[in-house]
Amino acid sequence: MLEILLYGAVTSAVYALLAIGFTLVFGVARVLNLAHGSFYALGAYLTFAFGTRLGLPLFAAGPCAVIAVAGFGVVVERVFVRPLRRSPLAVLLITLAVALLVEQGLFLVFGSEVRNVPAFVAANVSIAHVDLGGQRVLAFVVSLALLAALRTFLLGTRNGAAILAVAQDPEGAQSVGIDPNRTFSLVMALSAGLAAAAGVLVSPFLTVQPTMGLLPMIKAFSIVILGGLGSIPGTLLAALALGYSETAVAYLTSGSYTELVSLVAILLTLVLRPSGFLGARAAM
Repeated sequence: MLEILLYGAVTSAVYALLAIGFTLVFGVARVLNLAHGSFYALGAYLTFAFGTRLGLPLFAAGPCAVIAVAGFGVVVERVFVRPLRRSPLAVLLITLAVALLVEQGLFLVFGSEVRNVPAFVAANVSIAHVDLGGQRVLAFVVSLALLAALRTFLLGTRNGAAILAVAQDPEGAQSVGIDPNRTFSLVMALSAGLAAAAGVLVSPFLTVQPTMGLLPMIKAFSIVILGGLGSIPGTLLAALALGYSETAVAYLTSGSYTELVSLVAILLTLVLRPSGFLGARAAM
């Protein structure tokens, strides 16, 4: 039982980090970004490239990867998303195209072989006779720290207030001098950076390959549907529920069944409570 509690906490924290940016984008611009999983994959691959090919220390390679992917997120927003933002379907299609482009780019640059990212922390940590990998502990701690930093940013800074204002009333925010385009660029940078951070943190203990962005995209989408589109508290609650559900299923039955949990969660939510745990308007 303690193993489920500890490993579930790690999984939930990473899921929350992955999904919160997806929620932010929808909450501010009311569009779904299907390139979100690509940011996760780029975070893992750039950590590998900066660390093993450029020779940077891992604790420098990780932040550099996050910054680079955040910049890429801004480019995607300005070049591809902004001209089409009035059409959610067009944004859906263009971000899917970006995801496919990134995947093929990773194939061309790194090949189809699985890449191994060294652990930032190699030593194991023993908690009540349960051995937990040091990298998993680091992933948990850093995920919580980033989520806390995001909360502080949203509630305690002018830019954070601008994001909340645009999410609640875009026209009203614009009338008081807030630039929605600048705000959405900032949100895309945050979204891409958080997804990349999740990729950086889990890359040492998960498979790093060009197609690795698909499953996290499904997870993020499942969490957002379960929690309620645009709801940050709902996203955190859904990440907790999904992370512990998958961990319990893996320990009590088989790890091969864990991927069904998110799909079942989507189906049940759409049938029983389409608005999710907290609903679309509980977000900001």
